Amino acid sequence: MSKRLKKELQIMIEEKLGQLFFGDKKKDLRLLMLRPIDLIEFSEFAGANADDILIWVGKTLGRSYMEKFFYNKDWSSETLAIKKEVIIGNLEALELMGYGGLTGMFKKDHILITVSDSLSKEESDNIMAKNLCLLYHGIFLAIFETLLIDVDGEEIECVLLGHEKCIFKFNFIGEELDESLIDEDSGENVSEFLSAL
Repeated sequence: MSKRLKKELQIMIEEKLGQLFFGDKKKDLRLLMLRPIDLIEFSEFAGANADDILIWVGKTLGRSYMEKFFYNKDWSSETLAIKKEVIIGNLEALELMGYGGLTGMFKKDHILITVSDSLSKEESDNIMAKNLCLLYHGIFLAIFETLLIDVDGEEIECVLLGHEKCIFKFNFIGEELDESLIDEDSGENVSEFLSAL
């Protein structure tokens, strides 16, 4: 990972104002610290609308990260190879921010994102913890939308349903990956991928 991104991901403390923020204060990427149980309780309060709200919150977070890290870059002229690197970099950034171990596997017509030690795992005895998976889904969707990659996705495995990890599958809409961008059958380790660049 680049030194610049590591610097951006450092959490700074503004003691006078009692605020936490990422990197340089000028970037205005302030943090609100919530425990997973706080989001679960919010979703109970929101009731039937919780799914849409949590996906929207996740998409808002994902777009915010992308805009702050890449400064409103125009992605329309970038290749899928560059976009793949950016996706992997964002997964590592999320991993460093405490979202669990994240890996990505790129196939011809879809991308699998695996989350080990997800936020929902801590609250596995609470049936409402499934709502935390919606937050992840929204964040991933926002990354793809920002990169102008049309996908349709869903969670296909979940720790709350007895699986070892949460796995999200995003199918490409109207395009396929070039053979040179397709990964082997095992998922890529984010750190190993970036150290090989």
